[in-house]
Amino acid sequence: MTQYSDVATPVVNAPAPVRDSGKAPAGRLIGLDLARGLAVFGMYAAHVGPDPDQGGVIGFLMELAHGRSSALFAFLAGFAVVLITGRVTPKTGRAGRQAVAKVVIRAVILLALGTVLTMSGIPVDVILAFYGLYFLLVLPLYRLGSGPLAAIAVGTALVLPQVLYVVQQVIGDSGVPSPGEPDGIVSLVFTGAYPALTWIPFVIAGMAVARLDLAATAVRTDLALTGAALMIAGYGGSWLALHVAPGAANAIGAGWASAWWSDTAGYPSGDTPAWLLAASPHSETTLSILGNTGVAIMVVTACLAATDAFPRLHSLARPVIAVGSMSLTAYVFHLVGIRFLGIEELPGSPLYVLCGFIAAALVFATVWSRFHQRGPLEWLMTKATDLARHIR
Repeated sequence: MTQYSDVATPVVNAPAPVRDSGKAPAGRLIGLDLARGLAVFGMYAAHVGPDPDQGGVIGFLMELAHGRSSALFAFLAGFAVVLITGRVTPKTGRAGRQAVAKVVIRAVILLALGTVLTMSGIPVDVILAFYGLYFLLVLPLYRLGSGPLAAIAVGTALVLPQVLYVVQQVIGDSGVPSPGEPDGIVSLVFTGAYPALTWIPFVIAGMAVARLDLAATAVRTDLALTGAALMIAGYGGSWLALHVAPGAANAIGAGWASAWWSDTAGYPSGDTPAWLLAASPHSETTLSILGNTGVAIMVVTACLAATDAFPRLHSLARPVIAVGSMSLTAYVFHLVGIRFLGIEELPGSPLYVLCGFIAAALVFATVWSRFHQRGPLEWLMTKATDLARHIR
């Protein structure tokens, strides 16, 4: 079983922002849900799909899902925070206090749910507790505009991976929980599968993008170019560094040639700083954050543009969009499925198992969405956060 696993993360199903004309562009919310749906399937591929080590087209597609789908969900978490707290103008006064309370309630629920799922013994590195912590850590930034948020995202991406490396050298494996043991604060921040220190840059970047006028063609064009530039800087910079830096290949070992993009190279070893030059999805480096953020921006921008430009796509992709609109439910569904079927080798299942999970999620989400506005777990989350209305 691989050391890390991609998991879906829950997001907020909120009304689309309103343009100056007063009309809400339907394609915008649909585009976000489409991106979430694709990320869900990427997570399924990372968990119950064939092992990327098998090679070929299937192996390549499976490897693309590793790390990048969870980074996309973390990026979309930034949208969730902004949608709750006010997309165009941050909420203030009583509305602002209630919005903050909603985020806090959501975070606490995710921390608790993630802990319970981890303790159940499911052979997946559950991201929900980490995800709840991300919400709490970025909440103080919710009133900032796109520019300051982007600057903070860049700054944290440049600095925090180096901080994490130093901290991990000091504490070693002392904060790594055993299988089935809940993640403590040290694990959530430093030593876990999705350490907050190197994952909050994705969330902050998502907040920065969410503040933009995503209906404007010029903004989408700039975002696409930015995403491409980040991918080149991250993956291309890693490829160059690994081939040029003296001793990097020997320090990383046998899989060094693919460490610029693939987890098949293995995972960082604490005894060499050469891994700081890698950009494999779970290497927790500056270059990996840049590359994965670029992928997330490109996916979201493409989904937003496609749903606006091709109205027929709404109907054709409706099942995927339905899955994206209830991503928390889809995530927990796949964990329950893994436990029920007794799947232990993650990844490594036959392709038909992955297809079965995807088909089941598509059918359930499509049928459920015909009768309900929210997924079952999303409905429960909404009921819980409604408690914030009592805040004065």
